[in-house]
Amino acid sequence: MLILAGLGLYDENDITLKALKFAREADVVYAEFYTAVLTGTTIERIEEVIGRRINLLGRKDVEYEGYKIIEEAKTKNVVFLTAGDPMVATTHVDLAVEAKKKGVDVKIINAPSIYSAVGITGLQLYKFGKTTSIVFPEENYFPETPYNVIKENLERGLHTLCLLDIKIEDDKKRFMTANEALEILLKLEERKGFGIISEDTWVVVVARAGSLNPKLVYGQIGNLINYDFGKPLHCVIVPGKLHFMEEEALNVLCEKI
Repeated sequence: MLILAGLGLYDENDITLKALKFAREADVVYAEFYTAVLTGTTIERIEEVIGRRINLLGRKDVEYEGYKIIEEAKTKNVVFLTAGDPMVATTHVDLAVEAKKKGVDVKIINAPSIYSAVGITGLQLYKFGKTTSIVFPEENYFPETPYNVIKENLERGLHTLCLLDIKIEDDKKRFMTANEALEILLKLEERKGFGIISEDTWVVVVARAGSLNPKLVYGQIGNLINYDFGKPLHCVIVPGKLHFMEEEALNVLCEKI
């Protein structure tokens, strides 16, 4: 069978007992950390907890050669570990679908993800609209999707969760900071000009969600653009229409700048 198991958000202590049991009993254990990473731990520490060697996979291994994992799961119990919840990334959904099509038994072990973790801000989860990703701009490549999504959500009074880009190449990691993301949003406003983002726009920044000491900051973009949010991972929330309880929660649970 193929077991897709989440590791949670921050470190090796986030793994559930169910995932731990399957990982210890599996014939082989794989993991990928290109869609998301656990910044509070290392592969070695995860291996120590589960008592097994982890075979690390890259993007090509999963997206283009995932059939090899599926073939192996026909005769072995294969555990595939991911950061966060395993079914958040479409890559993993595709793997589960293809395995089912091939007659492989698939088990899903859910885990904490950023989608539930943002509740620590006090914002009501059912009032979040479509999620968007802010990616590193490149020459002749400056995606406007984040701006469009925020605009659409604001028109409906909904909050927008902005996930920030990570780049992992040859063991070199680059994590977009909330500061970079806010600068990109301001540049997108210059390009689009609908007047939805400015230095006066209130946003929430969440840093190191899932850790015991996350950083929660609520403030206007102009006041946060040069703020030190500390180590990654960061995400940015653009609030929609706030209920008075959400407003109170933001003022009490977050550092207000």
